[in-house]
Amino acid sequence: MSDLRVALLCRPEVASAFALAGFRPLVVPDAADAARRLTSLLSDARIGLVLIEGPLHDGLDADLQRRLSARPVPLVVPVPAPSWAEHAAADQVIVELLRRAIGYQVRLR
Repeated sequence: MSDLRVALLCRPEVASAFALAGFRPLVVPDAADAARRLTSLLSDARIGLVLIEGPLHDGLDADLQRRLSARPVPLVVPVPAPSWAEHAAADQVIVELLRRAIGYQVRLR
């Protein structure tokens, strides 16, 4: 299990930014295509972590989201999408990720 890979699903408009950060993004236009790609990634024993852009994750069927959250490997983690209109506070993003990971709200100071 030490040689597990990271996969990243994102929309075309942010793929180049992830590529600049060193990822080889799997580009999908919408949540329906993301669900199809996720299905194939879940059966790939080489994948240990799947990062998925937030809007794509939010567009997944609720049943699929529940099944993904119950799987230990690969771990599927939504990552915040860039927002050019508003800047979300970094601590709000962290708190939301922690809430999803551990199942209850935490408070950062």
